[in-house]
Amino acid sequence: MKYLRPMPVLYAFAFFFGAANFGQAADAPAQTAASLERDKVCTKCHNESWPKPILSIYQTRHGNRADARTPNCQNCHGASDAHLQSPVNSPDVVFGAKSRKLSSYEARNNACLACHETQVRPRANWSGSQHETRGVACTSCHDIHTPNMKVMNKATQAEVCYECHKTQRAQTHRLSTHPLAITGIGSPPKMVCSDCHNPHGSTGPKLLVKQSVNETCYTCHAEKRGPFLWEHAPVVDDCTNCHTPHGSTNQALLKMRSPWLCQQCHSGDHAAAVRSGANLPGGNVTTLGGRLPLASQNPQIQGNARFCLNCHVLIHGSNHPAGSKFQR
Repeated sequence: MKYLRPMPVLYAFAFFFGAANFGQAADAPAQTAASLERDKVCTKCHNESWPKPILSIYQTRHGNRADARTPNCQNCHGASDAHLQSPVNSPDVVFGAKSRKLSSYEARNNACLACHETQVRPRANWSGSQHETRGVACTSCHDIHTPNMKVMNKATQAEVCYECHKTQRAQTHRLSTHPLAITGIGSPPKMVCSDCHNPHGSTGPKLLVKQSVNETCYTCHAEKRGPFLWEHAPVVDDCTNCHTPHGSTNQALLKMRSPWLCQQCHSGDHAAAVRSGANLPGGNVTTLGGRLPLASQNPQIQGNARFCLNCHVLIHGSNHPAGSKFQR
């Protein structure tokens, strides 16, 4: 059996696309030269001797002159005719120079969003987001002249966020916290802020990556998702009813220790007095001081300091037919 010859039309397609790619390759040096010529207007003064590193932008995506989408200095800073005539005049858009008055955050953001809102990566939820309405500019977090932006590096991203979110920084150093600072040898942290939050805007609360707190938590804690035969109302409502996500002095990121946490809702369970369990098996499991009795007095709870969770072990939900009290 003879092999069939390729159809002539395939040769035509191959020739067409090959010619197109060749044409693009041939135009690339010319485009690069033209882009660098425009940059010379700025880099003849802002050169390697400038106090702030400027030329390092050519080590970033914003300085890749082989890419036709790459902006020039003027695309971001404006034509700056007055600045070119007299250096004492500021450029049209000033992003971060300490010696000159910064442009408004709207002007700085508009310069970035001219490309990044539609052409590169959509920022559909940026307008009206918490960061945008509080005057945060793109360059508050991003330094486009630096090849290794801290906010884009998992090892250093939290440092950028903590510049404003100082309370959260303190919370992450508590006894119980998410592994934002836990790393392996030569490895980045196991978690970063952007695993839970989208700094560019979100349809959920607190700039969360999902529509709700629970959906965000379930991306890692899938075993808590359910649905369960017996569901615990505060768990279904919001994980932060019981947990504080950034750090706690209590185990498992709990807002407070059991039984106080549980008895915020279950104030009359097992006894009329809060923090009393006088009618539990063994009697007086929780005392007014919140301490367990001596193990010798109550061997049933020897070595266990979980209080309510001694019995109600499946507090997030149960699928057992007799698990209405989350005991099994």
